[in-house]
Amino acid sequence: MKLTSNIIIIGGGLSGLTLAYLLAKQGVTTTILEASDRLGGRIQTITGPLGTPLELGATWFSDVHTNLLALLSELGLPKYPQYSGGMSLFQTKSFEPPQSFFVPAADNPSYRLAGGTQRLIDKLAQKLPAQSIRLNTPVRAIQQSGNELSVELADGTTLKADQVICCLPPQLAASRIQFAPALPDPVAQLLPTVQTWMAGSVKFVLEYDEPFWRQAGYSGMLYSHAGLVTEMYDHTNVEQDRFGFTGFLNGGAASFSSETRQEFVLRQLGELFGPKAAEPNAYMDKVWNDEYVLAGNPVVLRPHQHNGHPALQAGYMDGHLHFCGTETASAFAGYMEGAVIAAQSVAERLLG
Repeated sequence: MKLTSNIIIIGGGLSGLTLAYLLAKQGVTTTILEASDRLGGRIQTITGPLGTPLELGATWFSDVHTNLLALLSELGLPKYPQYSGGMSLFQTKSFEPPQSFFVPAADNPSYRLAGGTQRLIDKLAQKLPAQSIRLNTPVRAIQQSGNELSVELADGTTLKADQVICCLPPQLAASRIQFAPALPDPVAQLLPTVQTWMAGSVKFVLEYDEPFWRQAGYSGMLYSHAGLVTEMYDHTNVEQDRFGFTGFLNGGAASFSSETRQEFVLRQLGELFGPKAAEPNAYMDKVWNDEYVLAGNPVVLRPHQHNGHPALQAGYMDGHLHFCGTETASAFAGYMEGAVIAAQSVAERLLG
């Protein structure tokens, strides 16, 4: 069966853009409604003042992520291994020197996307008609009327669709969108309890004008139970002429100002790597708890809670409404691979 219906995709992250791309290859047009002012969702690459691609969002993938790798190959986007060779540091207590351990270059490394993960988002968007993507367009309600769905936007505008696919975190969809008729009770009760991967994480990036840690024999990897930085990695670009670190901060850091976080990060790294570490060209961080990631009070008791639940892979409103996003994926839910798997699954369901 070839789709000729009007399809609206809510959410311009990796799953939404991949779904639109897969359908476009079959001659099916879609409209993407993205609530924020940018595409990418939990993928966000920024550029440092020296031109270093710096990842504030999703960064790594590996050989087990075969669907993502196939998509990257199809789009002509090269990968390169995460740098890991050299001495790494493990900080157990703030009043003890860090432990050093040598890590050889991995036989099966994690990879990064040359130029930054945002290149995947940009390439997918380039494959779609520019007029099919609408930014700053939050959805407030979805109402069924016969075989048609009405999508109400925040500004009161209503769009009609034959199929609507929610490509945003299920918890966010439950909090932000009103469904009429209401979703079945088991589904309505499930959505608020689906954990949004990366929600609440605090990621930081640093840019330097030289790789002083490599020159001193360090890998740039740091794991700490003592400082604000809990894990950190080398963030040098593929050409090896732009340098930096990226990593994660203790969850409690979300309550600090960015200036305070920067102060603690630079103090910790200066003590571990020397004065050059305390003088970056740029510091930036992001707390992943904004309105495009979380809403309300999620009921989450464990990581990946209800990710990949079978109810997230079914159709609703007589098969006109679907959920699609990395949390809905049957495998690798929460990761970029999961976003691609979810998009493939919904595309197959729609194309029949």
